[in-house]
Amino acid sequence: MTGLAVDDAAWASAWRRRSPGDKLLLCTGLVLCALVLPAWPGSVLVGAVAVALALGPARVPARTFGRAVRWPLAFVAIGALTAVVSVDDGLGWAPEAATRAGSLVGHALAGSAAVLLLATTTPMSDLLPALRRLRVPAAVVEVAGVVYRLLFVLLESLTTIREAQTARMGHSTWRRSWRSTGLLAAAVLTRSWDRARRMQEGLAGRGLETGLRVLPEVLPSSRAFVACSLVGLAGIVSASLAVA
Repeated sequence: MTGLAVDDAAWASAWRRRSPGDKLLLCTGLVLCALVLPAWPGSVLVGAVAVALALGPARVPARTFGRAVRWPLAFVAIGALTAVVSVDDGLGWAPEAATRAGSLVGHALAGSAAVLLLATTTPMSDLLPALRRLRVPAAVVEVAGVVYRLLFVLLESLTTIREAQTARMGHSTWRRSWRSTGLLAAAVLTRSWDRARRMQEGLAGRGLETGLRVLPEVLPSSRAFVACSLVGLAGIVSASLAVA
């Protein structure tokens, strides 16, 4: 296990061998539909299609997909609450609060489901070369790659330090648990800063002024997959406009 359930799901997905460009086309189209189309029925259709594809053809574990959507759901709930509360004439509900909250939640959840479909079916090692081929600025791709690699360093440090604290009864009481959590955050931040500094010094010492080039795995595009994706996106747009 790598330590990231989403990354593990991407490597084990049935869509692992599909071209990342094909999956980017599908998921980008779903995100655009979630943003542009009306919440009903556009966002509902986008969310349903994204979840059905992830749990069906892509064979992403339902538990992994559900756990991954929890954090976006929390942010969406907070955003919806701030959007429907009015403070102009005292604390109260904003006009058309239910409609506004439903639209916000629908758009956000549908877009999140589409992004998670890409994340749980495409490993980062496939996605970064695809972004380069799409002319995404090299600096953006390099930063994304470095952050991705540092995540595993942070997770390893987090696990090691927490296990040591637990062995020393650092979480036996609420007071000790709060203290241990603060020490854990400080230690992880310090280690991440030190690791980033040493990585920067190592790369500078080697005279690396351009991006780190590797030989990416070439996955052929599928015309049938692209055609089905375009037809499905067109169907979502048509159904949404017809109902709206």
